[in-house]
Order: sequence, then structure tokens, then C-alpha cells
Amino acid sequence: MPRRRIGFWYRFAAVLCKPPLVVLLRRDWRGMEHIPVEGGFITAVNHNSHIDPFAYAHFQYNTGRVPRFLAKSALFKKGFVGAAMRGTGQIPVYRESTDALSAFRAAIDAVDRGECVAFYPEGTLTRDPAGWPMTGKTGAARVALQTKCPVIPVAQWGCNELLPPYSKKPRLLPRKTHHVLAGPPVDLTRFYDREMTAELLKEATEVIMAAVTRQLEEIRGEQAPETPYDPRRERIEQRRRTKAQTQRGAQQAASPVQSAPAGQSAQSAQEKGLGK
Repeated sequence: MPRRRIGFWYRFAAVLCKPPLVVLLRRDWRGMEHIPVEGGFITAVNHNSHIDPFAYAHFQYNTGRVPRFLAKSALFKKGFVGAAMRGTGQIPVYRESTDALSAFRAAIDAVDRGECVAFYPEGTLTRDPAGWPMTGKTGAARVALQTKCPVIPVAQWGCNELLPPYSKKPRLLPRKTHHVLAGPPVDLTRFYDREMTAELLKEATEVIMAAVTRQLEEIRGEQAPETPYDPRRERIEQRRRTKAQTQRGAQQAASPVQSAPAGQSAQSAQEKGLGK
């Protein structure tokens, strides 16, 4: 299927965004040869800074295959931002939907039309203390298995040094480098034509996230933790620790005050008698 033309709105957004990105960030971009020239596909990208969607979009724009990001449906409703989101072909996600598959219907349709849909499988900025990818959500795997399209794992690093996760204060100097490494398509064929159970989606997601993590290991020249950071597991563990601390505090508050030794009590009584 032929690829979609970039269009006015995407070119307009590039005119606005590219100059500051070029000033703020050097570029070390590799793996563009893995971006399909034709047809629909997915990119699965790690997320470690509020500005890395713009920097990653710059990389993808330069390949000639512009990404369509998933974004909250509220952003599409009005004003300049809404016009830009609609004009650039971004994909609204209706979070109120109770059907997980219908929430990604627009993404499936975009892939079927020959678009590139960019997923941040973690769903939010990484909370891993060292910046490694966390466990992923199953949306990218769901769309990939539904469409059987290529899934390109992409790792990026450097925007987090310019603007660390959950920070509002950029570190402009020295000038940072935006590293991007796209890898070959993830092999998901063993998951095709099987019942799309929660366990199947979880396993496919783990395969995708492992591929993204390997790309980041190559960029950083380091090995990632064997077990990815899991926000859900961490929340459960934090609740367990909080509950244990609360129970210990309650037990300490309920324990009777130790009585004074007998000798000390007798001495106190004697002293009181002398004081009369």
C-alpha cells in the first residue's frame, strides 16, 4: 500500500519545531534503513522525557514516514491544538471506552491505510531509576497482532539529559545529543492466528519491550536490569510496606506502658511519705 503524503500541517509543525530541536540537540540517528518504505507499520519507542516525542518525531519525519501518535481525544476538540492534531493525522484514544480493542480501532485503521503508528508502550514516562524501559502495556501488541504489520523497535536517549523525567527545569549546557537507534522488525509470527488472550498479549508485549531494551543497551553500552521495572508491582509493594508500618505503629500505640520496678515504686512511696 502506498504511503501517505506528509501534508501541510505536518510540514507546518516541522517548520515550528525543527529549528529549536536543531539548536538544543545534536543528532546521532541510526537504523533508518529499518523503517519500511511502503505499507503500514508500528514503531515501539521508549519514553524518558517530556520532549522526546518532538525529537523522535523529528527523526521519523526525516525518514519520510511521519508518525501518527496516539493522544487523548480531548486534545482534538477545539482551538489551534485541536486543528493541528487533526491536521497532522494524530490518533485520538477514547479512554472512556470499555472495549480495549475499540479504543485502538483508529490505530488499526491507520495501519491498514498504510500509516506509521508510533506507540509508547510504557504508557508514561519511565519510572525506572536508571531510565531503562519499564514493563509495557498491551496496546501495541494488540494492534500488531490484529493487523500483522511490522513492529519496529526504537530506542532513544539524550532528551532525558536535556529535560529529565518529571522535571520542569531543562539542562541546556553542555549541549546534549539525541541518540536514536531503530532495529529490525520484531518477530511476532508465533503469536499470529491464536486467541488474543490477556496472557498472549502480555507475552507479545514482553517480546516487543525486550527488543526496545536491546536497542537502548546498544546506545548506552550498558546492560539493562534482568527484570524490568513494573509500576504496578511497585505500587503493590509500596502499599504492603505502608500497611506493615501502620500495623507496627498501631501495635506500639496499643501496648501497655511498662510498670516501674517494684524497688523503684517502694522508694518513690517512701520519698512521698517523708515529704509529708
